[in-house]
Order: sequence, then C-alpha cells, then structure tokens
Amino acid sequence: MTPPARSNEVSGSAADGPRTPALSVIERARRGGRTSDKVFEQLMEAIRGLRLLPGQPLSETELARELGVSRTPVREAIARLADAGLVDVVPQVGTTVSVIRLAEVEEARFIRESLEVAALKDAVPLSAADAAGLREVIERQRKALDAGDLEGFFGLDEALHERIFTLSGHRGAWTTVQRTKVHLDRMRRLVLPDRALIAEVIAEHDGIVDALESGDVATAERRVRAHAGRVPHLKGELQRDFPGYFA
Repeated sequence: MTPPARSNEVSGSAADGPRTPALSVIERARRGGRTSDKVFEQLMEAIRGLRLLPGQPLSETELARELGVSRTPVREAIARLADAGLVDVVPQVGTTVSVIRLAEVEEARFIRESLEVAALKDAVPLSAADAAGLREVIERQRKALDAGDLEGFFGLDEALHERIFTLSGHRGAWTTVQRTKVHLDRMRRLVLPDRALIAEVIAEHDGIVDALESGDVATAERRVRAHAGRVPHLKGELQRDFPGYFA
C-alpha cells in the first residue's frame, strides 16, 4: 500500500505539487458558539481522515493562517486534541499528530462491536422497507467502489452502521462509537486502496443484512463480530506497510 501524501497546506513543500487542502477557513462562530470548538472539530476530522498524517508536525501559526483565525482558538483546540490523545505536544520542541495507537484501536473495536451487537438485537425483525433501505446503501457502496470513489464508500460504510443503530432505537450509541474510534478510523482509511478487501467488506454487509432481515440474531451477531475485527486484525501488515504510523 502507498502511504498517503502529506498536505503541504499545513506542512511540507510547495514543490510536492497541488494537493487537497487539509483544512478550510472557518466561518465566524454563531452567537453562543466558540471558534475553538470549530477548530477542534475540523482538526479532529482532518486527523481522522488522514488529511493530517501520523507524525506530521503542526504549527499554531500555520494552522491559524489556514483556518483564518487567531492563534488563541488554535492553541485551545490543540490542548483538547492532546487530552484526546490525537496530538503530541512536547514543550520547546513542537506539536505533531499522534501515531495510531493500537491499544486505542483495540478499545474502539471492543466498544463498537459490543454496542453494535447489542443494537442489532433490538433492530430485528427488520421490516421489508428497512431491509430495502439498508440494501440500497450497500448498492451505493458497490457503485462507489466501481467508480473508485473510496471516500464515498467510506461515508456510505458509516451510513450503513449508523442506520442499524437508528433502527435499533439507539442512535445515541452511534455517537458514542464515533467519539471513540478516531484511531480505528485512521487504520480503516489506510486499507481503502485495497479494492479486493473493500469488496469483501461489502459482501459482509450483505451477510449482516441477510441475517437481520431473517431475524437470525445469532448469525447476525457472529457476522458483526467478524466484521468489526477485520481491520484491527491487519495490524501486522499495516505496520509493515506504514512504518512509523503506529505505536
């Protein structure tokens, strides 16, 4: 697998050529909102999406320029990201995006798997309309893969699992999963270029929906557990392909 390119909008050389900007200018916060919250959310999503890479240096001055804000909200956001384990701040040295911590990946896998298994039990039996809605999302995943739209596939993958939580009546549990899986999502994005693996993931989605539609909770649980563990089980291969990205 080829390592993602660093965004030269935050660090790197313009000689590397044009790239997708990692960040965008933040609009003025609405009354009651805090600019630092917007900075935090944008930086967190850039880290989650590998637009800011593991180990990449971050400059308060450059971030403030890219985001169109002062350094104060950037400093506040970086402090929160450090508390969340997403950046490392070394006094007198600098700030870098944290590497992918395998202990955090495993914890996120456990939380996601446990909550999704619990949710699917409350989602069955699926109505014909609900099953059709899930299958429509899966079909869009296939089209995204065929078109080479890997970002589109990733979003549809998230949408499918979110819908299962919603159908179970536990939409808030998905929010909990989202908060805990930034390190896991970074690992998931590293495997996106593997089209054969993504095709297998889509087939697993089909199998999960089949089991939910038939009301076979035991099979659905087994398939969800296998599905949730697929990417974490690739840690050895990913550490080999992306040295320096993991701890």
